[in-house]
Amino acid sequence: MGKLYVIGIGPGGQEYFTEKALTAIKESNIIVGYTPYIEYLGDLAKDKEIYSTGMKSEIERCEKAISLAREGNIVSIVSTGDAGLYGMAGPILERSEGVNVEVVPGVSANFAAAAYLGAPIMHDFATISLSDLLTPWEVIVKRVKAARDGDFVICFYNPRSKGRKDHLEKMINLLLEKKAPKTPVGIVKDAGRKGTKVTLTTLDSIDYEEVDMLTTVIVGNSKTFTRGELMITPRGYENK
Repeated sequence: MGKLYVIGIGPGGQEYFTEKALTAIKESNIIVGYTPYIEYLGDLAKDKEIYSTGMKSEIERCEKAISLAREGNIVSIVSTGDAGLYGMAGPILERSEGVNVEVVPGVSANFAAAAYLGAPIMHDFATISLSDLLTPWEVIVKRVKAARDGDFVICFYNPRSKGRKDHLEKMINLLLEKKAPKTPVGIVKDAGRKGTKVTLTTLDSIDYEEVDMLTTVIVGNSKTFTRGELMITPRGYENK
């Protein structure tokens, strides 16, 4: 009987792979994934059968992985970050009834970025993707307003691309309607990968040209502060 592992490999650097992910990949005879994600595996993909595709072929990859598992193979389908957060866990489980599936968690981009910044998400936070390819723009706006009004720390995924150059700026302007201009903002590009770049700024001083699809933007809440190069959101232990 085959098996399908749905694996989050973390932000990309192999030092962020979990032991469980390593074990599952080594056990598998076939690996499925977006081509750059396969490259992150390095020698782990050696001697494995590989099925890879480019962007916007997520469902094709999922269906192929399920088909291969049904044939009796041990298959790993890999996503960066955590497979259950904007990854392949959902599409796989929606389609894989009768298949032995195991989801293997990974280090998400927001946690990797937060570690570089210090402790910006120590309290309640919302993770919101600004890509409107799968989510209507009006829904994204509604969610950002709700997170703003609830004083959540906000982690923006997919903040800016060539085709969506002004999405992040529109959301920041929405936040500025009610949030203090000097609210700390952390910008982390390529978190956990070679060439990681970390910028600490404020809500009214973001350089949007620094931001792309490989960037995570973390906006603090009303209590978030900076100390040197650190961004810190108090949990409230001192009030106990």
